[in-house]
Amino acid sequence: MRTKSRLLLIVTFMLLGLTIATIVNISLNFREYSINSAIDKSKMAADIVKDGLTSHMVNGIMDKRKYFLNQISSNNDVTFLRLSRSDAVIKQYGKGYEEEGLRDEIDKKVLKTGTMAQQITETSKNIILRVTIPYKATEDNTKASCLNCHDVKKGETLGAISMEFDISHMRTSGMMTIIKILAINLLFIIVVLVLINRYVTPYLNMFSNIQKGVTKAYRGDFTHKFTSAVGGDAKKVIDQMNSLFHKMQDTFGDIKHNLATFVPQGCVSSIDPLQEANTIINELSDIYKFKKTIELDASKEAVYLRIIDILKLKYQLENFSFYEIHNIKGTRALIYSQGADSICMASVDEDANICRAHRTKTDVISSEFSNLCQSCNAGDLNYICLPFSINDGNSLVLSILSNETNKMHNIQTLIPSIKNYLEAAKPVIESRILMDTLRDTSLRDGMTGLHNRRFLEEIIEKIMSQSERNKDTYSIMMLDVDWFKSVNDTYGHDVGDMVIVEIGKLLKANIRDADLAIRYGGEEFVVMLHNASKEGALLVAKKIHSAFGSLIFNVGSGETIQKTMSIGIAQYPSDGDTIWKCIKYADTALYVAKTTGRNKIVEYKPEMSEKDELR
Repeated sequence: MRTKSRLLLIVTFMLLGLTIATIVNISLNFREYSINSAIDKSKMAADIVKDGLTSHMVNGIMDKRKYFLNQISSNNDVTFLRLSRSDAVIKQYGKGYEEEGLRDEIDKKVLKTGTMAQQITETSKNIILRVTIPYKATEDNTKASCLNCHDVKKGETLGAISMEFDISHMRTSGMMTIIKILAINLLFIIVVLVLINRYVTPYLNMFSNIQKGVTKAYRGDFTHKFTSAVGGDAKKVIDQMNSLFHKMQDTFGDIKHNLATFVPQGCVSSIDPLQEANTIINELSDIYKFKKTIELDASKEAVYLRIIDILKLKYQLENFSFYEIHNIKGTRALIYSQGADSICMASVDEDANICRAHRTKTDVISSEFSNLCQSCNAGDLNYICLPFSINDGNSLVLSILSNETNKMHNIQTLIPSIKNYLEAAKPVIESRILMDTLRDTSLRDGMTGLHNRRFLEEIIEKIMSQSERNKDTYSIMMLDVDWFKSVNDTYGHDVGDMVIVEIGKLLKANIRDADLAIRYGGEEFVVMLHNASKEGALLVAKKIHSAFGSLIFNVGSGETIQKTMSIGIAQYPSDGDTIWKCIKYADTALYVAKTTGRNKIVEYKPEMSEKDELR
């Protein structure tokens, strides 16, 4: 209805404008016409006066001219009439009557220039037109020739006649005309508005109904029923729109709901469902490309780097920390930190359950409660900690920090979208963890939990490259249980396995994290001590040798046994330029220990490889 009112108002203003323009134009033309009519009348009167005065002069009755002039001025429209003589006529005939002299500047100007002059005097009561017309000497072959009576030249001004006309009726007539035109135009405007209201209203109602339906459709509601009182093509359009909206409701009505099964509700928000659907589709597209990319990454560490890139580049996070939690061990490890240092206490790395987000499996948002997570040293910083479970053995925690409250509110709106990427990465990370587990299993001895020979074969080149680059050294020990075969033969393989397991425990307890303990085969073990001196390596060997010798093994029926071991030691790179050579040299030293009485520790010397009696 606002459109209808606006249309009627516009049409009204246009017609009123046309009316005003018409009235102004007619008023100006009417005024000009009235003035021109009075001027024409004055010219006619001037010609009559001229002819009359000429007749009086020819007939010699110029002294009778006053009556004639009075008769002319008695006309209702002529309010004043008088003559003015030029200097030439005054010189020849005298000044004449008193009223025939020069009266004002207009008379002087007309007599001097010989051109007609006019002046309008307008008051609230009347309008007076003053016209002054010059008389010029003419010559013809008749007795009435001006030159016959006047001692002047042809074309010289003889005098002037001044007349005043009351044209006040022009104003009254003009006002009446304007009123009539205004009345006619107002009547026309009323008729036009009535016709517009009658014939345009159905179309306006139809457009209003369409607008209402489109507004509902903009909000995702296509149930609107379009109606119209207009027939013809308009009716066909309405029917087509009803059909279209019905199809849209059937096909599009559930799109948002279906998309929400892929992207959780809340990751995007818009009052326009089409825009929201477009945003969701773009989000799905980005996540799909992300997932296809990480599926080709070789390790979980590479996948973590992809996630970190998303956090930095897509979400523009400036301060955050990304953690991996080992659920079984209950420990936490920092994967990456951007910006500020971690706000968590150091104890959380040893006991991940101290982390509120990990323990409760819920998002921790500092603005929800004062000092919400008591394992944080956040101070004035705002923080959001998001837990994410990968599988029973592994979880992730993302900690986001900011000192700006508004920025944290914006980050909160990104949480669902961030979780979409974590959810997409979950199966890939889980697969890479499983692959790492399987690979680790294949590289470890199932009985002792130590690395096996295959692991040594895979990693030894990397160790050597790092050693050459960092100038690292290794003390390599080869260990073997003395008379181990007799244990299996006498007490069975169960007892033998028990001995092997205890050796594994003993080695783990007596070496550092930087060192390696490897079950080389059977009862043979290799220990690689990183950057250990000869004295330090010998001390470790003695501790292992002594600890193993003190172990008591229960072989059943109340019987126990004790075993000893022999150890050979070689130094890399002083004894050999490759680790493989040093392992061989340690094995040579072990052989010497075996052949020279067993239950001893022997350090490799070059002559052991040269003299058979030393081997």
